[in-house]
Amino acid sequence: MTTVLQDVVNTARRAVDTFHDRSGGSLDFCESSLSMVEDMLAEASSYISEMSQPEISSLVQLLGCYVLEVARTTHGGEYAWLDEARGPVLIVGEPTTHIAIATWVKVRGRLSGDLADNIPFFYQGFADMASTLPAGKRTLFV
Repeated sequence: MTTVLQDVVNTARRAVDTFHDRSGGSLDFCESSLSMVEDMLAEASSYISEMSQPEISSLVQLLGCYVLEVARTTHGGEYAWLDEARGPVLIVGEPTTHIAIATWVKVRGRLSGDLADNIPFFYQGFADMASTLPAGKRTLFV
């Protein structure tokens, strides 16, 4: 198991454990669980001014990795590190196509209260393209 894969998987599992009670056990790595992630981020956005920077970063990493693992569980793919976003990226379709998703920026935006950073909507754009894998397409969802 690569280091990035191991780190993302472990962080996503920690998210499931950390938010088990809050989510009512609904964080099960299925696409429908992303609505619970959206709800939790919307709720947490009300308290962001009371959170320290390390708490914000931890929440972004936990839920961002959870979203990535939902994508990998559903669509397969390989992880890499995306320096520009300082976070992991999931890439599917190699070598004929390159459909990638990076989640930390979007999760941070939603946590900051930006309704345009809706997690299920964002994920659906990736999922639609990852399901069809158009040959020669190179797309990064950030």
